[in-house]
Amino acid sequence: MFHLADAGIVYSVVMQGGANCFLPAFDPEACLRAIERHRITHTVLVPAMLNALMNHPAIGRYDTSSLRMILYGASPMPLDLLRRTREILHCRFAQAYGLSEASPVLTYLAPEDHNFENAEERFIPVKSGGKPILGVEVKVVDPFDRELPPGEAGEIVARGANIMKGYWNQPAITAETLRGGWLHTGDMGAFDAQGYLYILDRKKDMIKTGGENVYSPEVESLLASHPDVLEVAVIGVPDPEWTEAVKAVVVKRPGSTLSDRELIDFCRARMTHFKCPTSVDFVDALPKGGAGKLQKNVLREQYRAKSAGMGI
Repeated sequence: MFHLADAGIVYSVVMQGGANCFLPAFDPEACLRAIERHRITHTVLVPAMLNALMNHPAIGRYDTSSLRMILYGASPMPLDLLRRTREILHCRFAQAYGLSEASPVLTYLAPEDHNFENAEERFIPVKSGGKPILGVEVKVVDPFDRELPPGEAGEIVARGANIMKGYWNQPAITAETLRGGWLHTGDMGAFDAQGYLYILDRKKDMIKTGGENVYSPEVESLLASHPDVLEVAVIGVPDPEWTEAVKAVVVKRPGSTLSDRELIDFCRARMTHFKCPTSVDFVDALPKGGAGKLQKNVLREQYRAKSAGMGI
């Protein structure tokens, strides 16, 4: 309940005469049990939670037919996971993009936009974060805060009555974040010609290798489509030749014999080579925060410490 997205949902459900169901912590089977027992109709889950549900052995043992809508957000949603979740749960999906500083929503992707036709295209609505909500202005800007045209990537900025007044007792950070009257989100994105906003990466998560920008969610989405990959995080690690190299940190499905070479070759057959991982590490679990979001900063610090110890 500490998360702002939850606070918004609690009030909106109560205002419409609904009841809320709380779990003390996220557990896939406890979630399935609650849906069946309390006939849950609407829920909010981040992609990591949906992935845990879809891969839990108990998914077929519980009645989830009461579900009408799942709202997701907080991190990129792999298309393969979205397809599989819709096929299994048979409900509608919507996405909200935002951050606590925006109270917390900036854009919304409606259920009718969840169409997988032409999924190979760069810009289709189901790959986007939706369109700006009523009363909120959103634009994409270059490093000098100049607005960019559709199709060009830059930082996402927003303004409206929902934007915070500032960070508590942090005037310098507040001034930088709200410069020019716009909230600078720290997220990289691009609009298409129809006004849909595509969230490319966190500015700090973007990988710069050999002069090229690599957006980690694009690589993660491809890796997640491999049948032996349960979870994946893509980060940049120090490299003496290329400044940064693309590394995939992967949780394999139980019983998988997948090798790092097989996974790298899988990417190279489907993606421009500079975007592909040059190394893969297999781990038992990925670090996540209290809201279920992947903590890439923890992974980066771990690998930076290793690189420092190796003199890279």
